[in-house]
Amino acid sequence: METNKKQKKILIIDDEENMRHMLQTMLTRYGYVIRTAKDGADGLEQISDHQFDFVLCDVKMPRMTGMEFLKAGRDRLYSTTVIMMSAFGSIDMAIEAMKLGAYDFVSKPFKNEEIRLTIKKAEERERLKKENIELKDRIRRIGGDLSFGNMVGRSPGIQTVFSMALKVARFDSTVLITGESGTGKELVAQGIHRESDRRSNPMVPVNCASIPESLMESELFGHVKGAFTGADKDKQGLFKIAEGGTLFLDEIGDIPVSLQPKMLRVLQESEIRPVGGGTSRAVDVRVIAATSKDLEKEMASGHFREDLFYRLNVVPIALPPLRHRPEDIPLLCKFFINRFNKSLGSSVANISSAAMTALMQHDWPGNIRELENAIERAIVLADGHTLEPDNFVFGKGAASDSDPTGRGYDGFSLKAAKAELEDNMIRKALAATAGNRTHAANLLEISHPSLLSKMKLYGID
Repeated sequence: METNKKQKKILIIDDEENMRHMLQTMLTRYGYVIRTAKDGADGLEQISDHQFDFVLCDVKMPRMTGMEFLKAGRDRLYSTTVIMMSAFGSIDMAIEAMKLGAYDFVSKPFKNEEIRLTIKKAEERERLKKENIELKDRIRRIGGDLSFGNMVGRSPGIQTVFSMALKVARFDSTVLITGESGTGKELVAQGIHRESDRRSNPMVPVNCASIPESLMESELFGHVKGAFTGADKDKQGLFKIAEGGTLFLDEIGDIPVSLQPKMLRVLQESEIRPVGGGTSRAVDVRVIAATSKDLEKEMASGHFREDLFYRLNVVPIALPPLRHRPEDIPLLCKFFINRFNKSLGSSVANISSAAMTALMQHDWPGNIRELENAIERAIVLADGHTLEPDNFVFGKGAASDSDPTGRGYDGFSLKAAKAELEDNMIRKALAATAGNRTHAANLLEISHPSLLSKMKLYGID
């Protein structure tokens, strides 16, 4: 018996009991959920109370014919596919049925396989229609607002990235995202996950560079009770936590060589073996990996397995650095200003021409992350509704090699320079948030108790 992931529902409308019984028996065997009606009027009641994927409807019936059913039920059938059946069919009748919204017309008597293939063909048509609508909607969203997920950009390079990410989102192929630090690799991964069929399940990010080598196998694959000292209970690994969803392996180039064969096995077999476990467990996880390293150089030096690289690099997506797409900077600035106006309660409206020129001429070694931080800092320092050059790091009053604090410090003590800088930034953050210490702490990326301690140390009211 064939089964569907989601069983399709079919309504059979026919005045002949034997025909209803035969069709119900056959289609139930193929995994469909069946309801029946003895004529068009009965069928109308059924479609008022239930939603069906398909309706098989005879033409000649008492009380209400199939054609009358089509006319009367037009507003209740919605996306239901209707297939008409008749022993008295003609080309004119078939054309009339199509005009009323029927998908196909089958002449009686027919072979069982004929009905089944007609339904299968209709299912394929509906699937293609749905995919086409979804694809058009995704393209419209990307083309309309120049965005993909939480990323924006109009340059040819980033539009190519958006297009590739959109295409691969429909499949479970492994993706390797490469690019300099701060280019938005995790944002691409998030966008792929949100556009995929796995979107209702979790996306679990893990930074491979931040996990100690001794703990990485347990973190990824889990462990069983007693596997090592301190393992007092079973633990699920990140692969299992991401079941049905996406696991994002950031900085995959930092995964230990000793663990790489096990990672390769997971990708090949879709199975994991917890530390200390005797058997493997199946996992349904889509893997997206990212790195800022040159993995081909890592392979040449023996730090990365060649077979693992090719297994990860099924669909490569290379993110261009911000210095190679300066035309995106105005769009990104607008995006960040809108975001920070909401989070900071500020009202910055635009950036002056002089400031924008400076922004577009900067190399941005930290890429989009650096630009984001620069915009936030500029908003904090701004006095009006327009960001000016001196609100940015290249302007007057900003920190420099000779004056790291931005306050005229000309000594050599790192401790004193740090104190001057902290004092300066805390006062500016408090001024920008109208004295709201919680918001100021968030701006400074420190805890609220730490802010209070530093305010006391520097004598800030």
